[in-house]
Amino acid sequence: MTKILVVDDDPHLREVVRYALARQGWTITEAADGLQAVAAARAEPPELPPDLIVMDVVMPELDGLEACRRIRQSGPPINTVPIVFLSSRDEELDRVLGLEMGGDDYLCKPFSPRELVSRIKAVLRRARPEPAPAGAPSPILRCGALSLDPVLHRVHVSAPAAPGGAVELTLTVTEFSILQVLMSHPGRAYTREEITDRAYGEGHHLSDRTLDSHIRRIRQKCKDAGIDPVETVHGLGYRLHA
Repeated sequence: MTKILVVDDDPHLREVVRYALARQGWTITEAADGLQAVAAARAEPPELPPDLIVMDVVMPELDGLEACRRIRQSGPPINTVPIVFLSSRDEELDRVLGLEMGGDDYLCKPFSPRELVSRIKAVLRRARPEPAPAGAPSPILRCGALSLDPVLHRVHVSAPAAPGGAVELTLTVTEFSILQVLMSHPGRAYTREEITDRAYGEGHHLSDRTLDSHIRRIRQKCKDAGIDPVETVHGLGYRLHA
């Protein structure tokens, strides 16, 4: 059963969103501000966090960006729960900031409930990869010290690259999808459009600045683990090297 936490200080909007999402058969819980959102996410049994959070940006008590930051700083598996932001602000800087804080998608108000459902389904598909068929070769991707398991949705940096031994990278759903694209063919240069189409699905618009913010977060997490495998191809996009 898919569980979605809807966070917004407007009770009417929460009702509209709850109705649209409940029609998909999803279980909906609600929070009226960022403080309630963080508390609700952490109150779930550790092994059963929400499958996704729909979060308004501008709220009293604690805004959506700070709530997202606190959730991302929580322990696993809460810190990797996908977050879709809602906001009345349509400035690109706001969208980039939301995604840099760890959001997976950003939808501007007013929005179509159908569009919100479509965005949520796309994020959930990225978060729930198909299991490998029985007897199929290992789907694990490797590049230098990096290994990525698309079935278990986990990324590790092996020793001796990782200080203190092998470590696991904590990536958001979107960061994982982008890294998976780059690791599918190490050394190949991908344009920003190719990365977006492969990570999000064709037809999903993502500005270059937004993608760059995701890449920057991936790079920082890799550097924290002792490696720096993502390379900028100036005027084109990115590639992964060993």
